[in-house]
Amino acid sequence: MKKYTYQAKTFEEAKNMAMADLMEQEGNLYIKEVENSTKLFNKKSVIEVIKKEDIVDHIKELVKGITSDMGLNINMEVKKRGETLNVTIYADNNAVLIGKNAKTLDALTTIVRQSIIKDIGENYKFVLDVSEYKQKREWNLERMAKQIAREVAKTGVEVKLDPMNSYERRIIHNTLTNNKKVYTESTGEEPRRCVVIKPKEEVKETVQEEE
Repeated sequence: MKKYTYQAKTFEEAKNMAMADLMEQEGNLYIKEVENSTKLFNKKSVIEVIKKEDIVDHIKELVKGITSDMGLNINMEVKKRGETLNVTIYADNNAVLIGKNAKTLDALTTIVRQSIIKDIGENYKFVLDVSEYKQKREWNLERMAKQIAREVAKTGVEVKLDPMNSYERRIIHNTLTNNKKVYTESTGEEPRRCVVIKPKEEVKETVQEEE
């Protein structure tokens, strides 16, 4: 990933220098101060700058390299949704790239995320998907969560779901976060960590009174 280095007496001066040189707004750049000297006669701020568009290119090149080593031919579709970059991969063997329980896709995502963090020093919001597998999985999980939530609210009995990865657990939590009758908790240790859907206390009391 290409990095640009600028030096000035202050961080603001170095930042403005970078924006003028690269002809980019601050929101299109990742800026990290790597050196700061506040000595009276030697004030200095050194910054490293990365264009956000270069991060997109880095992700694409990294994915192409890894999948090529796996013997796969791929095409990619890149879309920005809000602050999140969505990269959908279409391979000549999607099943191999997804892997059992999406473990291969999760591993690829981890490699890309760690590579970006190493370069920019912070998380970058992106989602890697294969032939809309995650999107379809998300819809199925949302539907399942709502269905089970209705049963939990009706019976007053909590339900422990099958183990899921952090991405899938977050979908369950987000789906039910505003539910007035149930709430969710994660329990257990990785890789067997799972979500439990529980009735809220006032709901359980109402169910008992009705019985």
